[in-house]
Amino acid sequence: MTETENNLSKVDSLVEEAPKKRRASSMAADVFNIEDLEKEKKPISIAPETQKLGWKLNKSPTTVEDPAFLKLPLCEPKVKKITLHFPLGLEVTARNLKGVTIKDALDAIHKQFKKRQDDEFDKPYLAGFEWDPSEDYTRFVVHQTNTPTSFASNNTSSKKKKKAAAAEE
Repeated sequence: MTETENNLSKVDSLVEEAPKKRRASSMAADVFNIEDLEKEKKPISIAPETQKLGWKLNKSPTTVEDPAFLKLPLCEPKVKKITLHFPLGLEVTARNLKGVTIKDALDAIHKQFKKRQDDEFDKPYLAGFEWDPSEDYTRFVVHQTNTPTSFASNNTSSKKKKKAAAAEE
């Protein structure tokens, strides 16, 4: 009988151990929960680069013209997760414990649309995101467009205009 009592006390001692704490290294200090920001009524600014990616929703995020944009935070202050809301009601969530990046948002969107054909879209390109705290503080509205918008296409057209203006003089 003493042997079973001994085994029971070992089992009981396992239950009494405190659960291990989460590693602090996996949590960044400058990254917030969107709900906490809402309580503090902190303003959020979305990276303006998202409006100029020229990215098609059913293509891989790696097809973005300037891959350096993918590493940028989606918004300031950085958040751990954000819901991306499409006008027709679809919602996807982008997550990253170190702060959601533009790539995280594009990955979440791409996961929903990667199997769709080009002709299934009315507006196949990302036009950017909008944050309207009066409507819903905890999500960004996704805007789409018929034509790609990108820094490269804007730069080339302005260079052509400058050359044309210089030629006219």
